[in-house]
Amino acid sequence: MITKKSPGGSIFPYYYKNGELFGAHYESFASNEEDLLELMKAEEKFLVDQNHPLPYWVNFYGTRLTDRVLSEFIQSINRAHRYIPKLAIVGCSLLDQWRFGRVAKKIKMTIPIPVRYFRDPEDAKSWLVGELH
Repeated sequence: MITKKSPGGSIFPYYYKNGELFGAHYESFASNEEDLLELMKAEEKFLVDQNHPLPYWVNFYGTRLTDRVLSEFIQSINRAHRYIPKLAIVGCSLLDQWRFGRVAKKIKMTIPIPVRYFRDPEDAKSWLVGELH
């Protein structure tokens, strides 16, 4: 497969420990909600256009996760879930993790794939390629 770069600069596919995955870098957006939402839409379109399902990791370190951001992210994952066998979310506090569930309930939408939260991106990637249970 030819290696490509996503709109956010991620390598597609990203090879890690004898596996392939895809990562979205949504970190360090602080409260720049509009640019983050624009990038989310572009990354979703890129992922779907590749037509190559891969485990997906998302890094939110340093980004303010408003209800709007969480809602848009949940909806994006739902639209693209056929291309995402499992999802690792990095950089969320325990409060943000709880808020994910609250926002999902509020918009009456759950993420229909396995999801785990991690502090360490390396642990997230290891779980995605099956080396961490």
